[in-house]
Amino acid sequence: MKETKITSASVGDEELRQLYQTAFPENEQIPWDDLMRLVEEMHLDFTAYYDGDALIGFTIVYPRPSFNWYWYFAVKEELRGKGLGQKILTQLIEKYKGQSCVLDMESPEQNPCPNPEQRLRRRAFYLRNGFRDTHVYRRYDDIEMTIMMMGNGSFTLEDWDEITAELKQFWWPKDL
Repeated sequence: MKETKITSASVGDEELRQLYQTAFPENEQIPWDDLMRLVEEMHLDFTAYYDGDALIGFTIVYPRPSFNWYWYFAVKEELRGKGLGQKILTQLIEKYKGQSCVLDMESPEQNPCPNPEQRLRRRAFYLRNGFRDTHVYRRYDDIEMTIMMMGNGSFTLEDWDEITAELKQFWWPKDL
C-alpha cells in the first residue's frame, strides 16, 4: 500500500474529493475548499492510500502536542470489509506510535439513529485496535458523537473546548 501526502497544491484527484463527499454526512463535512486551506494553515496530515494507482482511502490527522486528532478516515465503499481499513489504521498507529490520539465517531448509543449496525461495527473496530471510550459526548446538529482515545492520559470536555477553540481560529461556520 502506497502512502501519498496530500497538500492543497497537489490535490488534483477528483476521486479523493468524491470519497470525502460521500463517506461523511454533509453536516460532518467542512466544505472542500475550506478543508484544503486548513490542510495548509493547520498543518494537517492529509494522507491518501493507494494500491498502485487505485485509491483505497485517506486519513486526515491534526497533529497536536497533547494528542493527535484523527479527524477523517475513509475507505472507498466498495473496498470496505476487505481488511484495507485495518491496514491503513495500523500504518497510522505506527506513524503516531507513543503519542496519544483521539477521534470522534457517531455514537452507537444514540437512539434512534439511521445506522446503528454501522456504528457498532465502527466502535468495535476501534476498540480492537487499542482505542477506548472516553465517555465524552458531543453533538453536531442531530448526531451524537462519542470521543475515543488511544494512549496515555484522559480526554475531557475541557480538552474538547481547547481543540475546537483552535479550529475556530482557522474556520468555523457562522451557524454553529
